[in-house]
Amino acid sequence: MAEIQLRNLSKRWGAFVGVDNFDLTIADKEFLVLLGPSGCGKTTTMRMIAGLEDATEGDILVDGKRVNDLEPKDRDVAMVFQSYALYPNMNVYDNIRFPLKVRGIDPSTHDEKVRRASAMVELDEFLHRKPAELSGGQRQRVALARAIVREPNVFLMDEPLSNLDAKLRVSTRAQIKNLSHELAVTTIYVTHDQIEAMTLADRVVVMKQGVVQQVGSPTDIYDAPANAFVASFIGSPAMNLVDGELKDGVFRAKNTEITGLSGPDGKVTLGFRAEDANVVESDGEINAPIYTMELLGDATMVSVRISGALVSVKADKLFRAEIDDAVSIQVHKDHCHLFDAETGERIGG
Repeated sequence: MAEIQLRNLSKRWGAFVGVDNFDLTIADKEFLVLLGPSGCGKTTTMRMIAGLEDATEGDILVDGKRVNDLEPKDRDVAMVFQSYALYPNMNVYDNIRFPLKVRGIDPSTHDEKVRRASAMVELDEFLHRKPAELSGGQRQRVALARAIVREPNVFLMDEPLSNLDAKLRVSTRAQIKNLSHELAVTTIYVTHDQIEAMTLADRVVVMKQGVVQQVGSPTDIYDAPANAFVASFIGSPAMNLVDGELKDGVFRAKNTEITGLSGPDGKVTLGFRAEDANVVESDGEINAPIYTMELLGDATMVSVRISGALVSVKADKLFRAEIDDAVSIQVHKDHCHLFDAETGERIGG
């Protein structure tokens, strides 16, 4: 297997910085997710690991061996792309088998390896079909099987679910989670979907404009975001962020007053999650008209506007009201987060 070390890795094109001083050790068999918006440098980082991009600075080590100068074919990585990249003239069996032929693996072992890989992703009944005869989810499973059959040291997955519809994303995500457990291979997974990151990762790296914002377990990042950007990117819905002022432990903003907080007096951004507040009959910390209401089945999402920010709260699934009706919201102060209004950095623990 493989431990991967990225030492002060950077990628620049002229004055444009794609990745800036990325420094991280990825443990053997770890499932690491690179998460961030488009253009944040996550795919560029993966492509440098694969050898598809040259690093401007820094080192990439696999099990202690520097691989910067190795060709992609010599790095023993298998990549699953956003586009399935299947050969349309080959059936599923031959698509899965192709890496074995290219690498000169003993032909007598091909059938066993192909059928083992296809069984892992439940493709046995489709081995005779061409890619054009498959659904999007089935094509992505072929791409996964083609990576599995290589038995590489490292799996690299670049937004493999983004072309699938919502239902297929859920089922294929579960399949990838199960495969990662079964195969126990170091995996680096790129996505902009925070739900994928939360459900799949052992650790998440949140990136913005080429810079790592926070590294930690999904729980750590969800419960204690390092800054307002991470808070706004993790969670569905994202953490509520309200600009206001803290004085003597009391946070105030339009229609909002929350007591018992600890932090320096001055302008701050208050953060709390939708599930850490609830709708009450009166005397809540936030009192404002309803901006919108969404029925989710297991809950009702109620939103109000505070100082230009949209604040969402999960109410009981039976809660009903009309837009512009007055609503009172109780915020649990123990679950509030404070961020510096200028830098966005977290205040306190």
